[in-house]
Amino acid sequence: GLCLLVLRLFIGVHVFLISCALPDSVLRRFIVRVMCSVLGLFVRQSDPQLRDVNVRVYIANHVTQFDHNVINLLTSCNTPALNGAPGFICWSRGFMELGVTGSRAELVDSLKVYSSHRGNPPLLLFPEEAATNGRAGLLCFSSWPFSILDVVQPVALQVQRPLITVSVADSSWITELLWTFFVPFTVYQVRWMPSVPRRAEELSEDFALRVQEALAMELGVVSTRLTAADKTEHMKRLRHTSLLPFAPASSQPLAARPRMPSSLTGVAPEDVRITAMAQRVKEVLPHVPLEVIRIDLAQTNCVDTTIANLLEGRVPFFPESKEAGTDLPAPSTSQAAAASGIQGSVAVPSSKQATKQFARSSVERHLSLQERKRALYDYARR
Repeated sequence: GLCLLVLRLFIGVHVFLISCALPDSVLRRFIVRVMCSVLGLFVRQSDPQLRDVNVRVYIANHVTQFDHNVINLLTSCNTPALNGAPGFICWSRGFMELGVTGSRAELVDSLKVYSSHRGNPPLLLFPEEAATNGRAGLLCFSSWPFSILDVVQPVALQVQRPLITVSVADSSWITELLWTFFVPFTVYQVRWMPSVPRRAEELSEDFALRVQEALAMELGVVSTRLTAADKTEHMKRLRHTSLLPFAPASSQPLAARPRMPSSLTGVAPEDVRITAMAQRVKEVLPHVPLEVIRIDLAQTNCVDTTIANLLEGRVPFFPESKEAGTDLPAPSTSQAAAASGIQGSVAVPSSKQATKQFARSSVERHLSLQERKRALYDYARR
């Protein structure tokens, strides 16, 4: 793999120079396509006779960072640069710079003007606006690519690669390029589908949904309602969760976790681990004595098993009182005055909402959580 990477880096420079030197034509696409096969990029197309020369907008699913370059090896098309600063990198990657930095409405108007000139190549757009691995489903299509013209042609794209996954979330285009050079080959399968016209008085959202379902059926995946923003939010949560301790077992924020006492600095790692696990059980069952939790954890070595033992009565214990469990500093004078000032006018959430009983049914626990949240919201508003 490393030998292939080094060799293909030198060949890739020649491919880039040739693609820049030769004008856009069938000869240039053939030469670059043959040289790309040396780089390990094999492009196949199905039903090329379905490609309509009169269609000015191609709609494709998004799998890798080089989908537009691959389809450009088969036919002349341009993909506008939507993200990233314009410049040499944007141009060298094969994107078309429109010089529009405003809203999507300005972008659509600029693309309409571009498509009105018959001499310009067709547009290749990716309504998903984010790459996926192409194996599970399609992200929800944005409606703006379908408001440019009334006829679009879907293009189904599938990518296969041995040993290494094709598309990795949060991976840069440079990383994807290096992995492409590292693996023996990457096969791009392009399938042309019949063009889809807009129906009479059909909204752009309905038009986009209809094309999305047709593409999903062609690819054999699910047509989802998840957007690129949902994927971005999901990746943020994954990055945040990976930084938290005990992330697979709990989603509690880092700031809300009990800190390790300073007295445990010189304790053995095994005792520190048991103490940390005991604190997690204590968060769920605050009325159980900490020493009982530690003894059971030493035997089970599992937080979930200890919680189940305590809930189901397999471990006998005497519940702690509220006075024994409180270790809070006394309130200051201003805090006491503020508390006495609002005590007469604002009702504190009832003890029923603040109960510390841990229901055995997940439905009851969920309802109890919702009731307590609602009570706290009302209390904060008042």
